Amino acid sequence: MSRQKTLDLLSTGKTLWNRWRRENAEIQAFEPDLHAADLHGMDLNGADLHEADLTEANLQGADLRKADLREADLRHADLRSANLSDANLLKARLHGADLRGAILCRTNLKGADFSNADLRGADLDGAILDKANFDEANLSRRDLGEADPSKLQEAKERILVSVAVQSGKAA
Repeated sequence: MSRQKTLDLLSTGKTLWNRWRRENAEIQAFEPDLHAADLHGMDLNGADLHEADLTEANLQGADLRKADLREADLRHADLRSANLSDANLLKARLHGADLRGAILCRTNLKGADFSNADLRGADLDGAILDKANFDEANLSRRDLGEADPSKLQEAKERILVSVAVQSGKAA
């Protein structure tokens, strides 16, 4: 399917999009191509975007609550003020993504790569952070809240090490 047809189908809403994803699983050897797509402010609540190529996509202010973004490629995506509450970002690639002010409450971030991402002001309350990578991520003014209590200390330690490394580089 061409990139434009993919965008057109997604813009029809999650019901048709999710049905197409289920009915055409065998032809999706290459993840849906939404590279650099302008999806800002879009209602993608509950959308099936697993393994989608969303590199450099504009998802600013998008409603991605309960979205399936497992193993999605969100490198350098603009997710400022996006609502990702209860979304599944298992092993998602968010290297260099802009998540300033994003809501990631109760989000599954297991194994997600946030290296070099900007998470200033992001709300991670109740997020599952097991094995998430925050190397060189900007986490100032972050809100970890009650993020996965069993993994919170480990994540905080990784974050502190990352912040310390950044501070050392700035000196």
